Amino acid sequence: MSKNLGMLFNYAFKAKRPKSENARHARRAWKKTGHLKFSFSKLVLYLTILFLFIPLFVIFVYSFNESKGSEFTKFSLVWYKELFLQSDDLWHSLLNSLIIAFSSAIVSTILGTMASIGVNWYKFKGKKFIQTLTYLPMVLPEVIIGISMVIFFSGIHLPLGLFTVFAAHTTFCLPFVFLMVNARLDEFDYSIVEASHDLGATEVQTMTKVVIPAIMPGILSGFLMAITMSLEDFVITFFVSGPGSTTLPLYVYSMIRFGVSPVINSLSVVMIVFTCLIAFLCRKGLKGFAAGH
Repeated sequence: MSKNLGMLFNYAFKAKRPKSENARHARRAWKKTGHLKFSFSKLVLYLTILFLFIPLFVIFVYSFNESKGSEFTKFSLVWYKELFLQSDDLWHSLLNSLIIAFSSAIVSTILGTMASIGVNWYKFKGKKFIQTLTYLPMVLPEVIIGISMVIFFSGIHLPLGLFTVFAAHTTFCLPFVFLMVNARLDEFDYSIVEASHDLGATEVQTMTKVVIPAIMPGILSGFLMAITMSLEDFVITFFVSGPGSTTLPLYVYSMIRFGVSPVINSLSVVMIVFTCLIAFLCRKGLKGFAAGH
């Protein structure tokens, strides 16, 4: 009796199993053929792409509009001519933004990398407090950071200018570098550091030839993030800037108060093209760096 039940169970199991496997393969094949007419995830993806890129397309089109109005009248390069030949103040503000962005990014990258290595690998008193304190500029509103910076600079009688903007941007960008390098260090294999010590390498040689190359993708990501955050910042810069330290966001804000000039559209197109070019070159460079290591 039990033997017959066992044979019946095995027969039923073997009979049903191919059917279920065939059904699963059929469903997978049906999905791969593209017969699914509606997909909510694809719809959200397409709407997000449109939301992000339609404004850029509109800016690109209207940068070639001869008229200042909202109607496209005639194709013209008059605003590009005004941008390159008659916009000295705008280029000066862009130069200020680039100087502040790169200088603050370099300093915040060095400090953030060293702080991340120290906090991640060493034990000391107040470690948790420093970690919490490091993340505060990321979660606090920029208005609070700007006001606190103004109060601090006024307390030490430091005049507002390019240096105060640089100091504020360094403070603001440092946590982003710290976070990205720290994420890279979480995946770091510490055994290679011990191997370098066994081979006779000093602390400096280990840091420069082993640790830094291994975490370089995180360092570069933090550096590029710091540049981006500095270039686009308006609120903090508005509070800590002084005479002669006008950055591009402040200059654009002063222009749009009296109406949007098509020169801004032309400048936006130029910056988009250069940003895409830099991103493409960095992508190629990072691929070559990863292949070499």
